[in-house]
Amino acid sequence: MRDYTKFYIGGAWVEPSGTGRLDVINPATEAVAGRIAMGTAADVDTAVAAAKAAFATFGTTTREERVEMLQNVLAEYQKRYADIAAAVTEEMGAPGWLAMQAQAAIGVGHIATGIEVLKNYRFQEHRGTTLVAKEPIGVCAFITPWNWPINQIACKVVPALATGCTMVLKPSEIAPFSGYLWAEVMHAAGVPAGVFNLVNGDGPTVGVALSSHPDVDMVSFTGSTRAGIEVAKNAAPTVKRVAQELGGKSPNIVLDDADLDAAVTRGVVSMMNNSGQSCNAPSRMLVPAAKMSAAKTIAAAVAEGVTVGPPDGNAKIGPVVSEAQWNKIQGLIQKGIDEGATLVAGGTGKPEGLETGYYVKPTVFADVTNDMTIAREEIFGPVLTMLAYGDEDEAVRVGNDTVYGLAAYVQGETEHAHAVARKLRAGQVFINGASGDLNAPFGGYKQSGNGREWGDHAFAEFLESKSMLGWGALEAAE
Repeated sequence: MRDYTKFYIGGAWVEPSGTGRLDVINPATEAVAGRIAMGTAADVDTAVAAAKAAFATFGTTTREERVEMLQNVLAEYQKRYADIAAAVTEEMGAPGWLAMQAQAAIGVGHIATGIEVLKNYRFQEHRGTTLVAKEPIGVCAFITPWNWPINQIACKVVPALATGCTMVLKPSEIAPFSGYLWAEVMHAAGVPAGVFNLVNGDGPTVGVALSSHPDVDMVSFTGSTRAGIEVAKNAAPTVKRVAQELGGKSPNIVLDDADLDAAVTRGVVSMMNNSGQSCNAPSRMLVPAAKMSAAKTIAAAVAEGVTVGPPDGNAKIGPVVSEAQWNKIQGLIQKGIDEGATLVAGGTGKPEGLETGYYVKPTVFADVTNDMTIAREEIFGPVLTMLAYGDEDEAVRVGNDTVYGLAAYVQGETEHAHAVARKLRAGQVFINGASGDLNAPFGGYKQSGNGREWGDHAFAEFLESKSMLGWGALEAAE
């Protein structure tokens, strides 16, 4: 059993100020997999003070020094790759193959991408006789979720380090193991003391203390829209920068000229990935009304072929993260049935033979209208809703008819898909099954958040612009 009851502050593992402890549950076995210490406001004060002290020197480091540091981080991360993948599987139930090929792999991707962006990033520019310099914002607070734990740590920590910021991380208390290993990687890589700090705990205590702390200059939060609103409220009195990546209810528009079999299959498979626990999942599939009957048949067959099982096997999906999440998903599936949607695959209860563990049946609803609960709320489980549309204008209107705007998907003839993509109000639009791109800005419109992560756009979140008027001519700007 993992015993992670110290915090990483000021370059050392230190005892917490309080006595609170929390058991971490393995969602595949429902057994205790480890425990963590629960931080207090006093722990946050200590960590923020360490970050503030470290910023005095780290904020003035050179590009070359930070490139070398990130290269060391990458090397240490690769040494711990298998350990990190195993931790992700244990803490949130990702199948072993997914943890190795995607969950842990994306950490490598973000570090490598950050290094390449840093090598060529322009930290200053000359405009007439004014020099505009981009300087690190200062001390950053990171509050990260459980569904892609390493992804959300890496895509915040890497650009912060690259730009010269210092930080305090609070990973999800539900899935904290991989964050602890990340701290070990930072230490082994020789990241200067106080630059990176970790305090475990819950949102109402550690999260609030971080987001409201007067010495925190910027807070970056990933999680639910409800929690994101609270983070923004807590940050407001100190007028700190707030970056948020929140919920989604992403439309997947299957155009009339799409290959129906390929488009529906791709949409179902993508929805079920990671047990549906992705904020940008294509959870609302919009299909031409005339093709809905055929689409139902395809979707049902694909969903029934999605294997569910223990993470140490070859199943396509494992459990969802917790009992609370399982109960929420079950309630929403029942709500879909009660509101009159047609259940074409899956349903309530656990898959046969999987009585232990928080397993959910891959579920597909058809004949869904956009006013139903399952079309409005983020389910965050392997549940797809299928909606019929009459014409393209209706498809776009319904696709945009959500408080969210994190992602959207379009499938059809290339030029046609391009035209529809431009009409969708979302931070990312995936065209014809495009893969993710670590250089593409990631973030949302509307209640899906503000700011952008990934690639060079992420750097801007951690920089302030200083205009120095009357600087004079500059022969070469960085």
